[in-house]
Amino acid sequence: MADGTPVQPCSVSTQGPSETGSPTPQATLTTPGAQAASSAPTSSNAQTAHNGIEAAVLNGWGPVIAGDEFNYTGAPKKVKWKVYDAKGNAGKGRRRPDAWMVNGSVARVTGDSSGTTGGMAAKFGRQKFGRWEVRMRTNVRDPEYHPVLLLWPDSKNWPCDGEIDYGEGGKTTSLAHFYLHYGCHNKQVHASKTIDTTQWHNFAIDWQPHEITGYIDGIEWFRSTKARHQPPGPMHQTVQLDWFPDGTKLHESWMEVAWVRVYDRHPSGSTPSSTSATTPQGEGPPPGQVVTSGPRRLNAIETQH
Repeated sequence: MADGTPVQPCSVSTQGPSETGSPTPQATLTTPGAQAASSAPTSSNAQTAHNGIEAAVLNGWGPVIAGDEFNYTGAPKKVKWKVYDAKGNAGKGRRRPDAWMVNGSVARVTGDSSGTTGGMAAKFGRQKFGRWEVRMRTNVRDPEYHPVLLLWPDSKNWPCDGEIDYGEGGKTTSLAHFYLHYGCHNKQVHASKTIDTTQWHNFAIDWQPHEITGYIDGIEWFRSTKARHQPPGPMHQTVQLDWFPDGTKLHESWMEVAWVRVYDRHPSGSTPSSTSATTPQGEGPPPGQVVTSGPRRLNAIETQH
């Protein structure tokens, strides 16, 4: 780990079988009026970046209890984020703080042509149960760069304490994925949807004691009601652009985030369940760990902080 904090060991760490999730079939998702992905982040695109259909609004999630609107400039705020400075996913490339830049409207992380990229973990909204929503887009990215929005266990006890990737890109750039990891054998429930990530979209997760539901632009696309899929403890948001090298020439890619918002699990928002910490704990499997499932390589998030 970059800060010397070890990952809590699990009794079992081998990969288990995947399951089929319970996605709700929907049409391809696009956001009307979004700007071309090749445009640089400027104040002129702030309104487009921050508009869009939100699961929080449609479902009445109540007030935001934590998050970041990125309405400042420079590096991501240290009081809000732990920005990675270590080896990259599965020990490949690097994750560097200078891969991130906030311009007063959005936060952009860039992956360069050598595999240097970035990621960061929230110090806010560390809680068991709740709702998270993130507005995100990418450029016409290299298939080796995967955008990832996920919840990671505060305990550092991975894989036993689970992982929820509720907005993840893969090698096929026209697909978004939901991976719900559970158990010490790292079993998974998975759903996919066709989506154009060069347009702005809102990715959300509603984690309740008896179900986990995923949304894109307010439309449900994943649901699990099985008790064995539940993470056992509090989790927190991470945002990552991960490099999965395949031996081909790598092209610079980027991911932008307009905001990150955390909501209480109670509809009124009157009884916050947040267990926010002022000092983050270390997360992620040890450097070099990779998760595989059959012929397809999944996202073993190596969050180094």
